[in-house]
Amino acid sequence: MSHHRIAPNVDDSSDLLAAALAALRTELELPGEYPPEAVAEARQAVETLELPAQDLRDIPFVTIDPATSTDLDQALFIDRAGDGYKVLYAIADVPSFVVPGGALDAETRQRGQTFYAPDGRIPLHPEVISENAGSLLADQDCSAFVWDFDLDAEAEVQSVTVARAAVRSRAKLSYKGAQQQIDDDTAPAVLQLLKEVGLKRVELERRRGGASLNMPEQEIVQATDGGEYRIAAAPSLPVEDWNAQISLMTGMAAAQMMLDGKVGILRTMPAPDDRSLLHFKRQTSALGKPWDGQVSYGEYLRTLDASDPKQLAILHSAGTLFRGAGYTPFDGEVPANVIQAAIGAPYAHTTAPLRRLIDRFVLVICEALSNNHDIPAWAREALPSLPEIMASSDQVAGRLERAALDTVEAALVANHIGQEFDAVVISGSKPSNGAGSKASNGNGNGNGNGPFGVIQIAEPAVTARCDGEMESGTKVRVRLLKADIASREIRFELLS
Repeated sequence: MSHHRIAPNVDDSSDLLAAALAALRTELELPGEYPPEAVAEARQAVETLELPAQDLRDIPFVTIDPATSTDLDQALFIDRAGDGYKVLYAIADVPSFVVPGGALDAETRQRGQTFYAPDGRIPLHPEVISENAGSLLADQDCSAFVWDFDLDAEAEVQSVTVARAAVRSRAKLSYKGAQQQIDDDTAPAVLQLLKEVGLKRVELERRRGGASLNMPEQEIVQATDGGEYRIAAAPSLPVEDWNAQISLMTGMAAAQMMLDGKVGILRTMPAPDDRSLLHFKRQTSALGKPWDGQVSYGEYLRTLDASDPKQLAILHSAGTLFRGAGYTPFDGEVPANVIQAAIGAPYAHTTAPLRRLIDRFVLVICEALSNNHDIPAWAREALPSLPEIMASSDQVAGRLERAALDTVEAALVANHIGQEFDAVVISGSKPSNGAGSKASNGNGNGNGNGPFGVIQIAEPAVTARCDGEMESGTKVRVRLLKADIASREIRFELLS
């Protein structure tokens, strides 16, 4: 993955940046050190863990993750089965480490998920679990929930079961390395089949009206020596999409399993309303790549090229179509609304229990339903409380991600006040509301009184408010007026 390089004089602001990033933990009231009693409980669980009776350690699972990841939730194996495929998907057995009602259980419910701050990860579980015994690391015997899929020639699911088993991953693959092997025709069979199945699952997604918002990802990266930060921005690799399709398939299977059993919790999202669709349709026309509504908006989004300024602006605008996601618990009666509209099917969070609380409960419920066991009371009783826990945690994670990006962006340009840049208009002008700000995505607190929009400069990678009248998707020349690291405020003015 390519990265934007930051200007050398950013080092002058390094102390201010470090202080501002550290202050985010206090400002957002992020969790601190793990309570000693919860850590002790985790260590005890690791020391006394017994592997499941079912032994799948002869299956050559592999993991595919970002190169630096050590909290590995999923391991994959794919083989041909007649005209179709056999897919085994191992998910970390986090429930085996958490005593219901104990100190560790209570602390994970307080946290809700792992928080990713630029100056260090704040894990959902103690590292003895999340990055050691509970992580599906290569050459380590682990307990896992193994989803067993039989797929037909089009990669449609024909049958699925899930059960606990002992597994042993053979290799930790990175996305970049896996993609390189696939492109060079040197990939092992599992990666070749991942591409084959992944592409077929993408086609199935298209047919059911699912939609993916393929925005270029932004990630805050720190130098390996612990030095300066930069923002890495690049489109995702194809192998990431194919890998994600296996996770989506599992989440859909989990949702259907719980719907059939009439107990569980879904990740739901309403379809965009007519007003949002009409507004989006008008924006696509204004930006020169009109969506006529004859194909689904999901299929239309797949045609967009983020390297084109006008189409990048469309992708930013499409974010308004992906709103209203939430969690829907049920027990005894299936809810009226069960669809996750962006996926185009019922769906449940299932495949990231090391990093997301709710997956622990979904896994246990599905394993019980799949094997005709009683669902543990602790999992069933927690269902009504999980939406509020996850919603609160998601809000904190969202604020942290935006505030961290804003802080690093301010540091990247802090020593460039008065300099000019080429930029792309992401969001066209709107009247000032007096609060200024990067109003469309929550950055800064400018006090301009005239119209303003949101622009993106390429080097360094920064998105910010810009004063002036401008049109979405156009290329403009701007001057930096203000960049304050502590307040996270950045403002440009339009030159031409």
